[in-house]
Amino acid sequence: MDFETVFTYVALTFEAIGALSMIVGFVIALALGWRSLRRGEGGSTAFSVLRNTLGAAILLGLEVLVAADLIRTITSKPSLEDAVILGIIVVIRTILSMSIQIEIEGVLPWRRALTTSGGQLIGRAIAKDRRAAGATDGTAAS
Repeated sequence: MDFETVFTYVALTFEAIGALSMIVGFVIALALGWRSLRRGEGGSTAFSVLRNTLGAAILLGLEVLVAADLIRTITSKPSLEDAVILGIIVVIRTILSMSIQIEIEGVLPWRRALTTSGGQLIGRAIAKDRRAAGATDGTAAS
């Protein structure tokens, strides 16, 4: 078995894992959505759980499929056409991933740090620094 054949099988395995992760994620999303409904949390909450879980599964699947495309392109006979096709596929999948992530989190990726624990930690550090600075000059508020 030659080098290219081995990596063709590796790429096929990655593609299968990507598809399987989306399928399993869909089943898990349905189960969690149904469970949320049965607990009486309401249709809106169940829909939100279903949507977020399915979105996360699709994101994972897309990432694995991009890896499969990269492996397939890198290990095959290189050509400019293959590189352009890979670039287009990666751009499309990246845009899909970003749009799904924005839908799930409700915030643009470059603004995420301001709304997540990272942003909260920075805010706390700044507030602590201000309190410490105020304590040294006698103007600290309690």
